[in-house]
Amino acid sequence: MADVVSGSVAALGERALVEGYGLAGAIVLPAESDAEVLRAWAAMPTEVSAVVLTPRAAAALGPELTAPGAPMGVVMP
Repeated sequence: MADVVSGSVAALGERALVEGYGLAGAIVLPAESDAEVLRAWAAMPTEVSAVVLTPRAAAALGPELTAPGAPMGVVMP
């Protein structure tokens, strides 16, 4: 994983949909199953302030997305 800086952006979800975000400097967190999404979310560096999520990843996270202290989540169309 690349060096993490405060205010970093991550992309979480199916590899085919998130890997391109790495080209823009995002931390890419590929996850193909609900369990992988939850593990990646729990292990995400605290410096991440925004996460781009696939619709499937957002559904797997459910209320975790809006929990106090969670990074801002943006769901892909």
